Amino acid sequence: MNLKQLLTHLDNGLPLHPGTDIFTCMTDHSQEARRITAKLNAAYHEPEEIVALMAELTGRPVDASFRLFPPFYTDFGKNITLGKNVFINTCCCFQDQGGISIGDGTFIGHRVVLATLDHGFLPADRASNYPAPIRIGRNVWIGSGAVVLRGVTIGDNAVVAAGAVVTRDVEPGVIVGGVPAKFIKTVAEAAERQKKEQ
Repeated sequence: MNLKQLLTHLDNGLPLHPGTDIFTCMTDHSQEARRITAKLNAAYHEPEEIVALMAELTGRPVDASFRLFPPFYTDFGKNITLGKNVFINTCCCFQDQGGISIGDGTFIGHRVVLATLDHGFLPADRASNYPAPIRIGRNVWIGSGAVVLRGVTIGDNAVVAAGAVVTRDVEPGVIVGGVPAKFIKTVAEAAERQKKEQ
């Protein structure tokens, strides 16, 4: 079992069951992610060093415009795709086995959790993992402490309020908040109000 086969399995939304070759392969890559994130988080790095470490972690090119304030945590790393001018603030946790894609110009606040796996509900199946991707569009702003769950797509220009738990897709150009996250208003309405208050 190799990484390409594992990613194909995950990207097809197939489950991971303990004791299988594919589960072992995932666990091996998780150890590599721990090694790289430990290096990333253990000392100060210049921005270009962080870009290089994230490219090593993800196994993909990372644009020089990418910015990250460590610490950063992931238990896999190989299924993260980052656009240009993405900013990730401190203490974020990405569980990316199911796939996390982040579009150009997106800001992710402190302590955001992106979780692409569920466990089986029955006790006998609890150790199995069920992946589904998180897709984040362009120019999205995810506020501090938000949690985005597996299978969610967040449309371009949307805003997720601090502390929200996002369990369903978010339309482009809207603000959502709460637990579970619900529509609050459009970004255009919020911008107009902000303009009047200045």
